[in-house]
Amino acid sequence: QVQLVESGGGLVQPGGSLRLSCAASGFTLSTYNMRWYRQAPGKERELVAGITSTGDTNYADSLKGRFTISRDNAKNAMFLQMNSLKPEDTAVYYCRAEASRRYYWGQGTQVTVSS
Repeated sequence: QVQLVESGGGLVQPGGSLRLSCAASGFTLSTYNMRWYRQAPGKERELVAGITSTGDTNYADSLKGRFTISRDNAKNAMFLQMNSLKPEDTAVYYCRAEASRRYYWGQGTQVTVSS
C-alpha cells in the first residue's frame, strides 16, 4: 500500500499562486530525500526542486525565488509553494521519494497557468 499522492493542482491565472501537496502512505517519508518534477507536453521531465531528509533544499536555477519546497514529517507530506506563476509553468507536477535502495513516484497533478 505504498503511495504518493499529489494534490493542489488546477487552473490559475498568470501571476497567481498554488500550493501543491504530496502525501505519503504506507511508508515513513522522513527518511527519504524528496523531489518535485514537472513535465510539459513534448518536453522532458525536469527537476523542479528537492529537499533532503535533513531539510536541505535545492532548486532549478530558473525557478529559484518563485518556488519553495518544504516538508512536514509529522504529516508525512511535502509541499511546493508556487508563486508568480507563468504560462511556461504549465505542466504535470510529480513528487518523488528517494532512498538508497528504492524510490516512489506519485501519479502527478496538472497545473495550468492561463488567463
